[in-house]
Amino acid sequence: MEIGLSFFVGIIGNVISVLVFLSPIGTFRRIVKHKSTEDFESLPYVCTLLNSSLWTYYGMTKPGGLLVATVNGFGIIVEAVYVVLFLVYAPRNMRVKTGILVGILDVGFLAAAIVVTQLALEGETRIGAVGLMGSGLNIIMYGSPLAAMKTVVRTKRVEYMPFFLSFFLFLNGGIWAFYALLVHDFFLGVPNGIGFFLGAAQLLLYAIYKNAKPSNHNTTLEGLMEQGWQKEPLMPPLQ
Repeated sequence: MEIGLSFFVGIIGNVISVLVFLSPIGTFRRIVKHKSTEDFESLPYVCTLLNSSLWTYYGMTKPGGLLVATVNGFGIIVEAVYVVLFLVYAPRNMRVKTGILVGILDVGFLAAAIVVTQLALEGETRIGAVGLMGSGLNIIMYGSPLAAMKTVVRTKRVEYMPFFLSFFLFLNGGIWAFYALLVHDFFLGVPNGIGFFLGAAQLLLYAIYKNAKPSNHNTTLEGLMEQGWQKEPLMPPLQ
């Protein structure tokens, strides 16, 4: 019964995770249309590519980790496309920066993690090491919306924290935390539990400030929305 429920919950988690992976499509449609990355940073996509790669490796290493491996395998493909588009449309300095980040994180660090864990570790120790790396990166990435939450409180404008991004962060963290509870996976449970509570906090802020009188600023509403759109955490982490 528990195995059947965990599989069902994992499938729901996969569907939500796919939606999260695809959520920046509007951003990249704009980038392609304008043939410019404007003020966007490539780091969220480079880090999410690393995150997806680590969790794919974790899912392949751990018995019963098929659902984690498949959805993050999809994430690798999507994030690789995002990074390539960044390399195509970013200014020269940003292309160089992105290329260096990809080389260090997505190639160098990932290769070192795989080689070291394969040669020096085995069994549960290897699974634990990979899970620990993935969890640590997840916690860091789940913390990225904190700046947006601070901005919402300061400006009393929810444009800085798009509703659907917060909503899917909430759903994604909750469903994978529940899945982790069912399969007794500490490495999945802790970061996604944190993501669930941060997502809930964002939704609470949205409810508080969606009709609030905004703080006085010298910028126009259009300018604020543009800044919020460009500063939003573009890609929340997955499991």
